Amino acid sequence: MLKQRRAAAETVAEALFAAEKAIDAAIATTATLAALMPRSRQAANLSALIGQDAIMSAINTMQALGVAREGIVTTHKHLTVAQHDIGLSAVSFDDGFGEAPVKPEGMTKTSGRLTIAA
Repeated sequence: MLKQRRAAAETVAEALFAAEKAIDAAIATTATLAALMPRSRQAANLSALIGQDAIMSAINTMQALGVAREGIVTTHKHLTVAQHDIGLSAVSFDDGFGEAPVKPEGMTKTSGRLTIAA
């Protein structure tokens, strides 16, 4: 059973990390585009009116990608909680950045004794 949970968690972790990287790549690529448009306009000695709608569209896309990144980070945090809930809190999944995700506040082990509540 633990083996199946770990295999499922690894599959989900791989998909999560791929989604995070894709969103980051989309942000970086869109930022490059947004920066290139005004430079290209200036290099071509064109009026500031040229391409204004395109620049605003790219800026709006950046904002949407920021919201998407916030969503995937929240997903990551929820999956970290789920990882703990299914008994895999000691397992570290490699996200390609060389460090394990930080446990959410309140999920650290204490050295206290277990007590039974009536």
